[in-house]
Amino acid sequence: MVTGSPSDILDLALSRPPTLGAGRLICIDGLAGSGKTTLARGLATLAPEAVVLGTDEMLEGWRGLPGLGASVEALLLPLAAGRPGRWRRWDWYADAWDGTCVVEPTPLLVLEGVGSAAASYAPLVTLTVWVEADLDVRLARWLQRDGEEMRPHWDAWLADEEALHAREGTRERADLVVRT
Repeated sequence: MVTGSPSDILDLALSRPPTLGAGRLICIDGLAGSGKTTLARGLATLAPEAVVLGTDEMLEGWRGLPGLGASVEALLLPLAAGRPGRWRRWDWYADAWDGTCVVEPTPLLVLEGVGSAAASYAPLVTLTVWVEADLDVRLARWLQRDGEEMRPHWDAWLADEEALHAREGTRERADLVVRT
């Protein structure tokens, strides 16, 4: 039985054939503040060879969700071919792109973040995990992480993530739904 614990998720992913070249890809998607980063950290503890990337750094600022799928796909396609992948890093404090990061082919890549499991590259994904929590819990976590000064971005972000997930059908495509 798969419960949504990091060990169960890792076991399930490793029981499946590679989908990202010789490696596997776990996408941990879901709602802001639902616990995606915590779950990804748990996987990293169990699989030290894993490369864990937060897609927040691949967004072009607060309104960057619509372009995230293309950014991630540009990273994944070379990896699927056995070559290093690249992604541009967004500096949230400077509000600008801040260099390019390189990811070498790896046995396990974990992408976590809102919009990390876009339908356009679904064939490259070994396992999609959807993480959700009640809105009040999510807001409290979000404010604890980002601070009250970021609260004005919350409503626009919620609308953007709702539109993205409705368009992508992410929860419906998920292999596993985890409620925190």
